[in-house]
Amino acid sequence: MSAEQVTVDGIEVAPRAPGLLAMLREDVACVFERDPAARNRLELLTIYPGIQALVMHRFAHVLWRRGLRYLPRLISFVSRLFTNIDIHPGARIGRRFFIDHGACVVIGETAEIGNDVTLYHGVTLGGTTWSAGKRHPTLGDGVVVGAGAKILGPITVGDRARVAANSVVIEDVTPGMTVVGIPGRMVLPKSQRRIAGGIDLDHHQMPDPVGKAIACLLERIADLEHDVARLAGAQSTVQGACRDCDDTCSQPAFDGSVHAAAQQGVIRHG
Repeated sequence: MSAEQVTVDGIEVAPRAPGLLAMLREDVACVFERDPAARNRLELLTIYPGIQALVMHRFAHVLWRRGLRYLPRLISFVSRLFTNIDIHPGARIGRRFFIDHGACVVIGETAEIGNDVTLYHGVTLGGTTWSAGKRHPTLGDGVVVGAGAKILGPITVGDRARVAANSVVIEDVTPGMTVVGIPGRMVLPKSQRRIAGGIDLDHHQMPDPVGKAIACLLERIADLEHDVARLAGAQSTVQGACRDCDDTCSQPAFDGSVHAAAQQGVIRHG
């Protein structure tokens, strides 16, 4: 049970949501935990576009929930002019939300964001249909979305999942998993994550399944080249990229030995 859950007579009940000012204080305070460049609150409120856009969204969202439409959209428009961050006033954003750098972030109307979520610049939480209703993503608690990532459609990204930079996510993501690539693929189980607790900001250190596939192909080619040389009666010096795959490689390790052997005439084809 999280610290924000409450039990009454042994029954778990939803806690009372904090007030607007309390949420804004948490939004500002969480920046000091996730950005080592942050120095004081005055700096955050005056020159951090992520904080400025979030503050204006909090007020616009209150008006939106009260049934107003034009004024919240106007606030959102003005916020985008000054911050280059486009957050629809209908988007539901949880506590301690942080947009680092903030440029070109887009959050759609029906997007839902949990607590302790971090987005980097260039992130899009977009829709994939013109139909009314839920059409934008839902992010669970503790999610980290790397720079330039696109999460599209009414999908769910589970708690504490991480989305690699420039990934395109179009399917649900299991809690605690890492997503990388276009389209996004889940590649790292929770048991292999580097940080057991807290918020993992190492969104740049991601496994590369494409690189691993290339490494496996190079290994297979090296084996075939070795067999061809043996059948031709020549001694092959070709070395494979790896022998015992531990499923942790992130890019192919090719030392040029195949090319060098071919130039020396060690490997003969035909």
